[in-house]
Amino acid sequence: MWFFDALASAFQYPTDPGRLQWFRIVFGTVCTLRFALAFGQGGWDRFAPASLSSHLAERRFGPARARFLITVYRPALVVRTAAALALASGLAPRPALLLVLAGAAMELLYLKSPNAVRYTLLTGTCLLLAGDLGHGLHIEHGLSTANTWAQCLLVLITTDIYWNSAWQKLRSPQFRSGLYLTQWIHTYTQVRDRLPYRRQYVVPGLVRRRAGNLTARDVRLWRLVAVTVITAEIALPPALLIPQTAPYAVVVGVGVHAVFTCLKPRQLITFSGLTLGTYLAFAA
Repeated sequence: MWFFDALASAFQYPTDPGRLQWFRIVFGTVCTLRFALAFGQGGWDRFAPASLSSHLAERRFGPARARFLITVYRPALVVRTAAALALASGLAPRPALLLVLAGAAMELLYLKSPNAVRYTLLTGTCLLLAGDLGHGLHIEHGLSTANTWAQCLLVLITTDIYWNSAWQKLRSPQFRSGLYLTQWIHTYTQVRDRLPYRRQYVVPGLVRRRAGNLTARDVRLWRLVAVTVITAEIALPPALLIPQTAPYAVVVGVGVHAVFTCLKPRQLITFSGLTLGTYLAFAA
């Protein structure tokens, strides 16, 4: 298996640099979409004068640093979006990547749950360590050690994300029993018409009608879904590394992330998009 051969050779095992070049395009595209969405739903007006966000920034960072953040915030939104688009297009990819990472890191200063930002920074750093990001939309195939180290890091990060997620779910009796998902779907079914941003959730009507109650049948159904998700998260990394099982693992992974994204499309678009993109790194 190429991954263990690469480890044994101190990352001198040749891999296809096109794998990371494709991921650079995916990474740039996902970040472009994420940054573009940040303009909406009040994102552009964050840190407006006398707003709560400005007040919280002053309390957290002090008046001088808060004023600096407020001053650079809107220009940074524009610059990082343009940089993400340039990265996806392959125009000066390394400087564009640095701007994208800086723009993503800015969100750590004000987001309450910046897990997607941390994941973006981790996968983006792997790209930064790659020796051959390519240029433009042309993908160069062949054998080279330029991207082996970065490719192995992507595999390790994705494996850690999946296995850590599975471990957290295994430790949660509420999730394992199916009760968490049952309650989530039921609550969403009851309050969906009152949500301010209903398009953030795309749970199909058939699911709401057939499995949106709190009956014992619904709990059993969502328990099966919970077990399936945990099993998939454990099995996907090794299955993606094995050439014979990789195509099936990709199909399963796409299905799992499609379900995740239906639950919270806006919040999970970064996680699902980048994780599916890292599948490119699992083959040499």
